[in-house]
Amino acid sequence: MKNQLVVVTGGSGFIASHIIIQLLQQGYRVRTTVRSSKKIDLVKKLLTQGGITDFSNLSFAKADLTSDKNWENVMKGATYAIHPASPTPTLNFKNEDEMIKPAVNGVLRVLRSARDQGVKRVVLTSAYGAIFAGHKNRTTPYTEEDWSNLEAKNIHPYQKSKTLSEHAAWNFIKTEGNGLELSVVNPVGVMGPVLASDYSHSNIQIQQLLEGKIKAVPNVDSGYVDVRDVASLHLLAMTSSKANGERFLATTGETLSMLDVANILREAFPKYASVLPTKVMPNFLIKLASLFDPQLKMVASLLGVYAETSNKKAVNVLDWHPRSAKDAIIATAQSMIDLGIVN
Repeated sequence: MKNQLVVVTGGSGFIASHIIIQLLQQGYRVRTTVRSSKKIDLVKKLLTQGGITDFSNLSFAKADLTSDKNWENVMKGATYAIHPASPTPTLNFKNEDEMIKPAVNGVLRVLRSARDQGVKRVVLTSAYGAIFAGHKNRTTPYTEEDWSNLEAKNIHPYQKSKTLSEHAAWNFIKTEGNGLELSVVNPVGVMGPVLASDYSHSNIQIQQLLEGKIKAVPNVDSGYVDVRDVASLHLLAMTSSKANGERFLATTGETLSMLDVANILREAFPKYASVLPTKVMPNFLIKLASLFDPQLKMVASLLGVYAETSNKKAVNVLDWHPRSAKDAIIATAQSMIDLGIVN
């Protein structure tokens, strides 16, 4: 059944570009959306870096998640749609609706047009942020059964936007999906090979660590997963009959502190050892700094937060086997060094 058409939204995105690479390698036809035709060359550059040499099965469509324009044509003739694109989070927002509304409306736009054009299944890229936020005194690993508690205090609008847009997706399927199938993938921190200097915000910490910009790390734990494994999980969620109506946590099941990450880099890249941090910054200093620097607000909201996760569902239901967090982190750094992003 290969040669089926799969729509992938936001082809220049970090996860999206790796999904497109795997779809093309497996013989699917891919139509990807770009906000402007200027992005087409970037997408081709990313895919070429990822090993694609033949673009005959790839086409482009101009569409924006903030407008209804052209989505009908985007979905025409597609068997599946994968939706990793999300309106770029504004860090300097005046109110949280600036982050939440575009995310929710974008998801509904994609689902509506997929339903109307007879797409069989949509795979939505949600996030770990829709699972873990707002839970106090947690002692057992997070699973797909968990949802972020939006009633809790100090939830970052990014986590809210991911939670509310995923809720909106499931609600749409239930009330007006007309048989459209949905699967959801919820990745933890996504690492792995960057394909150009235009890459995901979760990789920036690796660049900053290698460049010696972080003198002491915050007390933040996180799960990490390789982008190639996130992409393969999307493909499994797209085709497996067992994945319909299910969400899957994309995690290796390991939890690392920021200091662990620095130590992995120190061991793998001795050349950078002298600039990598060895100390943890006191929580109160980060909280204080976050009052003046909006980029630290998200970090401040994660200080000391429990972050254990389980990948048993993806492993058992979809036979998914991710590489280790250490390998994913090393692959991120190696790609940045190879591309000259880090000197």
